[in-house]
Amino acid sequence: MSLQEKLKEVREYIKTMELLQQATGIVYWDMRVGMPKKAVEQRAEVVGYLSGEGYKFTTSEKVKGFIEFFEPHLDELSVIDKAMIEELKRGYEEIKKIPEDRYKEYVILSSKSEAAWEEAKEKNDFSIFKPYLEKVIEFQKEFLEYTGYTGTKYDSLLDKYERGITVAKLDEVFGELRDAIVELLNKIKSSKTKIDDSFFKKSFTKEEQEEFSIFVLKKMGYDFEAGKVDESVHPFTINFGNKDVRITTHYYENEFRSALFSCIHEGGHAIYEQDIPDDLIGTGLGTGVSMGIHESQSRFYENILGRSKAFWKYFFPEAKSRFSQLKDVTFEEFYKAINIVEPSLIRTEADELTYSLHVIIRYEIEKLIFNGEVEVADLPRIWNEKYKEYLGVEPSNDSEGILQDMHWSDGSFGYFPSYALGNLYGAQMLEKMIKDNPKVFDEVENGDLDTVHQWLKENVHKHGAVYKPADLIKLITGEELNAKYFIKYLNDKYEEIYDLK
Repeated sequence: MSLQEKLKEVREYIKTMELLQQATGIVYWDMRVGMPKKAVEQRAEVVGYLSGEGYKFTTSEKVKGFIEFFEPHLDELSVIDKAMIEELKRGYEEIKKIPEDRYKEYVILSSKSEAAWEEAKEKNDFSIFKPYLEKVIEFQKEFLEYTGYTGTKYDSLLDKYERGITVAKLDEVFGELRDAIVELLNKIKSSKTKIDDSFFKKSFTKEEQEEFSIFVLKKMGYDFEAGKVDESVHPFTINFGNKDVRITTHYYENEFRSALFSCIHEGGHAIYEQDIPDDLIGTGLGTGVSMGIHESQSRFYENILGRSKAFWKYFFPEAKSRFSQLKDVTFEEFYKAINIVEPSLIRTEADELTYSLHVIIRYEIEKLIFNGEVEVADLPRIWNEKYKEYLGVEPSNDSEGILQDMHWSDGSFGYFPSYALGNLYGAQMLEKMIKDNPKVFDEVENGDLDTVHQWLKENVHKHGAVYKPADLIKLITGEELNAKYFIKYLNDKYEEIYDLK
């Protein structure tokens, strides 16, 4: 069989794998959005069955045959085809080492664990979630013994979400970032500028928040013919190919900013997935390359764009016309209030400056867990102590502390650093975007967000998962990941807002 015939065969096989993944995803989305509580056990079995079938596809003799056929010919393949085979091999080798029955049992546990987390958060009771979290961690450690690891165990978990990143690299980058944030935060605490954001805490109906959020999403370029907005306890984005990318949010009547900025954030994720080229479908590369690059897109839209003066020069008049609660608020008051720095308990509600400290806290706790230095029973106490040390605030209950995020319920250890990496990638991309088009924010001020969208599409989105994150950021900006751009961005922004010069 010729190389081209074999490539066609492998693409057809991967396309079938993707269809199964989409079916599993739709069941998962329903579990998070619309499923009755009593359906948890049965639906977990459905997810377990579908995931078991996915395991068989990923680890089949057919896949082994594809890998063996193409390995001697990798240098003859296009960039996309080579990346496709390498990704197929990576999935095969990682999952093949895990026994099928243990993999399936873990998937079922994860579904039940998420439901237990949701109940625990609602009832403000960590003890409901604790036994599930213990089992999830045990499974993760067991899987690491099957798959093996280089460096530390936690390095392998990080690599799942950000290929090539290590504890050593993150300790260096996060150390630089943490020190810069703390220094700037101390200056802000000493500033005579005091910002009032009380007008955001008036009563805003769900309906008016939803209408405005949809208006903003449309202007951003989110395609509602290939997506929709739903509600969930924890906002998320899920995609079933590039023609069906859904987002969720959560509305709070007495907080204008929460649902709006979560929509902008999730919209950034979704636009990335909607922009994936059709020719990457059926290659295993038709999605974002990593969680760090994905977060660069969501946090670029949410913060670099969504909290900028230029963005609100256009959207503020629209907001004032829709919300009588803002009728006496000036533009300057509004702009400062959406950028207020206020060390807080909840990561998803954190200001742009202190947000990365929330991530670093989780990163440090995850290292403790996988270094065997902490028991699950001690996590609420350690969490609270770190919040007091880093941010000067302390949770009064589990829901605003250890239970605030759902990530650990499905075993997403190694994911949290992606959020802070996204900030760094995004600021580095901003620097290049402005070099390419110095007037880009003038266009935003006039309501033209398409220039930003098209730049991101051309430089980031169109590549899907063809390049590794480190290679992609170098391809886009000409240099490796560098924290200095985000640090400069923060200093420039907050020196103006808090009159620190």
